[in-house]
Amino acid sequence: MSKPHRFAGRRVAVVMGGLSAEREVSLDTGAGVLAALLEHGWDAVAIDWAPGTSLPRLLEASGAAVVWNALHGTWGEDGAVQGLCACMQIACTGSGILASALAMDKVMSKRIFESNGLPTPRWRTLPHEPGAGDVDALAGWPLPCVVKPANEGSSVGVSIVDAPDQLGDALALARSHHGPVIIEEYIAGTEVFVGILNDRVLGSVEVRPAVRFYNYEAKYKRSDTRYLIPPELPAPVVKRTEEVALAAYRALGCTGHARPDLRISTAGEPFILEVNTLPGLTKTSLLPKIARSIGMDYPTLCDHILETATTI
Repeated sequence: MSKPHRFAGRRVAVVMGGLSAEREVSLDTGAGVLAALLEHGWDAVAIDWAPGTSLPRLLEASGAAVVWNALHGTWGEDGAVQGLCACMQIACTGSGILASALAMDKVMSKRIFESNGLPTPRWRTLPHEPGAGDVDALAGWPLPCVVKPANEGSSVGVSIVDAPDQLGDALALARSHHGPVIIEEYIAGTEVFVGILNDRVLGSVEVRPAVRFYNYEAKYKRSDTRYLIPPELPAPVVKRTEEVALAAYRALGCTGHARPDLRISTAGEPFILEVNTLPGLTKTSLLPKIARSIGMDYPTLCDHILETATTI
């Protein structure tokens, strides 16, 4: 007989929406999670943290004992809401304050990956504010390269630059979002995403977008992206990819669920790009696809994620 769920009989608040550029994606994630929890008999309520509202007041009014964090991006995924929940002594799903902040900050993530000997594409930063030295700073940088904001998710503000005359627009786009700008070596090859739950690899998916890379449009707007589970790569490459993904999750101090994103070079070498500590969780998102491949349906996945909630 299985032991009862840690939060059995307690109210769950599914916090969604938020104030970031990923608000609409979060609302989709939250709606799916709420429906799944209600399907499994949970006393679950929705909290739409919208601009102009106070999240502490909404949490207090909900009477919830635990938060299922369906937020994405700034303020929801970067340690801010995790810290609020800790101060209010409300358990929250996802990684803790520090791991969330580190994973959301791509500069700090890169430094931690490198300090742990994990392969990550060559990179450098530029300040958030434009400067006369931008062009000189990138003189000799190999093209193509990736330009992205350091503190966003869902590929928001990301560009691939193939020629020098594209750099200005790419920098302007990245700078319209949060944090400094990261310039990163472009790794030609395969995109693979690894699903992790509670320090265990569930599996991985190879993504073949119809566009250049798995950008916001490919993730949320298009229907022609192909998903291959397991990836169509040699078994030793998949094994090494999942090992690097789990090592990155542990290096950042992650807990609960997460989805490391990697590029696999044409030589079969995995490179860790980032770890998403609150990955999309609509029914068609990558983590549910991976869970389904091992026989775990969407409501059960949501239950398991709820089980990992903490106040740390």
